[in-house]
Amino acid sequence: MLTEITPLILTYNEAPNIGRVLDRLRWAARVVVIDSGSTDDTLAIVKQYPNVETVHRTFDTHAQQWNYGLAQVKTEWVLSMDADYIVSDQLLDELKAKDLTADGYFIPFKYCVFGQPLRGTILPPRLALFRRDRATYINDGHTQLLTIRGRTELIESAFYHDDRKPLSRWLWAQDRYMVLEVKKLQSTPSHELSLSDRIRKTKILAPPIILIYCLFLKGGILDGWAGWYYAFQRVLAEVLLSIHLIQADSAITKRR
Repeated sequence: MLTEITPLILTYNEAPNIGRVLDRLRWAARVVVIDSGSTDDTLAIVKQYPNVETVHRTFDTHAQQWNYGLAQVKTEWVLSMDADYIVSDQLLDELKAKDLTADGYFIPFKYCVFGQPLRGTILPPRLALFRRDRATYINDGHTQLLTIRGRTELIESAFYHDDRKPLSRWLWAQDRYMVLEVKKLQSTPSHELSLSDRIRKTKILAPPIILIYCLFLKGGILDGWAGWYYAFQRVLAEVLLSIHLIQADSAITKRR
């Protein structure tokens, strides 16, 4: 079955991560990397892997970038991955043995901090393995949403989400993401928002709720400083969103 799967990865300055990711994809006959203009050692690292084909495209939106990537895939199946997703031994074994009868498969995550897997995170399983001709990406806030025409199932084994980029890069990305999230929250009627997005829109409830959720409901407090680090990261992301929401609402009020 593995010969029918092409891993697809988007990259932009992923030198701290991409080598570890590609090491776990040596089984693939062809890996497609869509690079958005990396200026670090990402491309030099990628060139060390003979099964990887790099395509360069200027970034506009996540959905457009992913859809462009889909057009480069020649196999029936796509394994859609961020540049910090590690295919675990358990996931690889399940893919080898899996009889793929559905059109798409959700894959869960084990989030890692400093290489340590956490007990639980806020990330839901991602629709990451799917038939290429049944899939289309659409924009959804700061990220993308994959739509599948057909039946989906859940795979039991997980990706390891193991981002080793510096905190400054994370802060830079989160600030950009939250601008897009604000646009989504302000342009979507409240009754069409999820419960979590309605909570975020209050500006004050999300940060304390996410702290309690990560530390206690997801067991982060049992993961030591790695658990606290993850919880503080998620709280900081929600604080950034609240600041951007306040700023955007203030701008609207002034215009009136």
